[in-house]
Amino acid sequence: MGRISERLASNDLIGLDTSIFIYHFESNRKYIQITNEILTCIESGETQAITSVLTIMELSVRPWQLGKGHIARKYEALLSHFPNLQIIDIDREIGRWAARLRAEFNLSPPDALHLATCITNGASAFISNDRLLKRVKGILEIIILDDFLSP
Repeated sequence: MGRISERLASNDLIGLDTSIFIYHFESNRKYIQITNEILTCIESGETQAITSVLTIMELSVRPWQLGKGHIARKYEALLSHFPNLQIIDIDREIGRWAARLRAEFNLSPPDALHLATCITNGASAFISNDRLLKRVKGILEIIILDDFLSP
């Protein structure tokens, strides 16, 4: 389907799911090349990105479970200082949108909050690896990592 950077170029602002960071920080062999490409586009300023504050929670759970709070804090620092990436706090408007998305598309609370964060902040696309999010048609473009893997 082509390089993901070409797809990102058509979006001024994209949202990132937690899975992008998990794959990248864990150097997941299947996805590291594509997460490198995404994060390079963001770091260089070719694309602006946002992620929900939920990403900090989701990304930090395992390190805290393992008693490695220093890793959880490192992940948060990396996200907080990453160029051209904003971490968006959840507010009332995002909560309202999340409720509508849950009602209409039967999304989980975290997925609804991630997508509502994108919608309320003007993102035109959301990158994830959760195909179930494709049901949110006509509201937000959902870009799936697996679609960009070499066969």
